[in-house]
Amino acid sequence: MKYAQLLLIPFMAVTLAVFFGTHYFFYYSIVALFTVNNLTVEHTLLVGIMFLSVSFVLATLAAHFREGLITRKFYFLSGFWLGLFLNLLLAVICGRLIAVALGWAGYAADPILFGGPLFALALAYSLYGAWNAFNPRITDIQITIKNLPERWKGKNIVQLSDIHLGHVYREGFLEKVVQLVNGLSPEMVVITGDLFDGMDGNLDGLVGPLNGLRVPDGIYFITGNHETYLGVDKAFSILKKTQVSILDDEVKDVYGLQLVGISYPERGEAKDIVKSMEALPGFEKDKPTILLYHSPVQIETVKNSGVGLQLSGHTHAGQIFPLGLVTRLIYKGYDYGLHTSDGYSIYTTNGVGTWGPPMRTGNTPEIVNITLN
Repeated sequence: MKYAQLLLIPFMAVTLAVFFGTHYFFYYSIVALFTVNNLTVEHTLLVGIMFLSVSFVLATLAAHFREGLITRKFYFLSGFWLGLFLNLLLAVICGRLIAVALGWAGYAADPILFGGPLFALALAYSLYGAWNAFNPRITDIQITIKNLPERWKGKNIVQLSDIHLGHVYREGFLEKVVQLVNGLSPEMVVITGDLFDGMDGNLDGLVGPLNGLRVPDGIYFITGNHETYLGVDKAFSILKKTQVSILDDEVKDVYGLQLVGISYPERGEAKDIVKSMEALPGFEKDKPTILLYHSPVQIETVKNSGVGLQLSGHTHAGQIFPLGLVTRLIYKGYDYGLHTSDGYSIYTTNGVGTWGPPMRTGNTPEIVNITLN
């Protein structure tokens, strides 16, 4: 058994423990908040909530072994439950705090009077998040790169990241993204990883819309962590049937602009971005350079390497409220947006698609339109 596979055992154990624990807390809180006294109702509620606690794991396994309409629907619904559950959990916590506060104030209000509206609000918020997840917006940014060739001044490139094609995001969604991108008339498109969701199945048909992109200077792709789950060779074989160019630890000179694509490390491996970049045949430190790397890491070393612009994704900026607070801490503020310092810029996009819950309540998915100066 490989080292990466061994790591999955404690990871899954911790994940299941967290799911069971939070769902049991949710069950206990509902019983307490709404004063459920009927044993049959309690037991039914407990069994149902405990099934829901493992539903996404079961759906992931089912989708891994058999791809089809039923497994896709199960995967979608179990993922939606995860997002709804988080919002319901926040509603329960708020409800219990309100109940405690009212108790301290000497009031004995019926919990349904404030618990019911909180649950309804959580459901409405979740439904909005599901709609939001399938309606990306255009984010326009301006980037200055030192010694940028005249040919590129005022021109725009588009960054796509974390589309997660698979059981939730299908060819229809990608067609919508392609139409939006074509409306921007970019010179070039870069895809900074997690184009695929990492799930098995027939993925060849999903990437067909990429051939509809109209870009004079090419479409360039680097791997993300989900391509390593799928299998990098499989991802490459699918993309070689399209007009997409794969940058697998490679340098590409695009009319004087140096495009560097560094692949995401395989599970259990580590990678020094700058050393990998500087070792590439054809790399020139003094050329105006755009670095494509899936996650916003090793910022300080990249900043001093001569790179003018780094484009990353991976974080989804938390995707669901309040998880953005977690990604901000993990990535030290580089989990989303544009940061510029001493001739170096990094833009971390929150991505186009979702993973897990097909829901966006923490932010709106985006297609990034970058104008170069």
